[in-house]
Amino acid sequence: MSANMVGRLKPYLPAGSISSTHGLKGEVKVYPFLDDPGRFSLFSKVFLEKGGRRIEAEIEKARYFKNMVILKFKGIDDIESVMPYRGYEILVTREEAAELKEGQYFEADLIGMKVFDEEGAELGELKNVIHTGANDVYTVSLTDGGEVLIPAIKDCIKQVDVEAGEMKVHLLPGL
Repeated sequence: MSANMVGRLKPYLPAGSISSTHGLKGEVKVYPFLDDPGRFSLFSKVFLEKGGRRIEAEIEKARYFKNMVILKFKGIDDIESVMPYRGYEILVTREEAAELKEGQYFEADLIGMKVFDEEGAELGELKNVIHTGANDVYTVSLTDGGEVLIPAIKDCIKQVDVEAGEMKVHLLPGL
């Protein structure tokens, strides 16, 4: 990994957010951001972050209910002790994150990328990734103040340079 890449990429990646407490024994309900929420069972440690405050936590137990993950952290054994963590984001290190296949990227690495058309003209900045049933869609804030939605398909996304923080796209007619 080059020095430039280390500087641009964050060392922690979001895995979910704590939505509420669950029961009386210190468990929390987590809305997962992962394609495979079952990965929570594999994490040796996570970081809880909110408002610039980050603390390390060890997962004692993970179980799954509907679209949520129920987590129990070691050393937090009652509802009063876990209540302050509502609204915290759960982060994992890049080392703990899933291996990516060719053409896959962490959403956190895409957000903030400069987006260029095929001729090299800057279009704007990637602000959001919308998850749809068929494919993701990138929301790009244009330099002129507008916004464009670009489907994350090979016909549109021509090049992604995570290290440089740049993406080259082909805009389909009508976008």
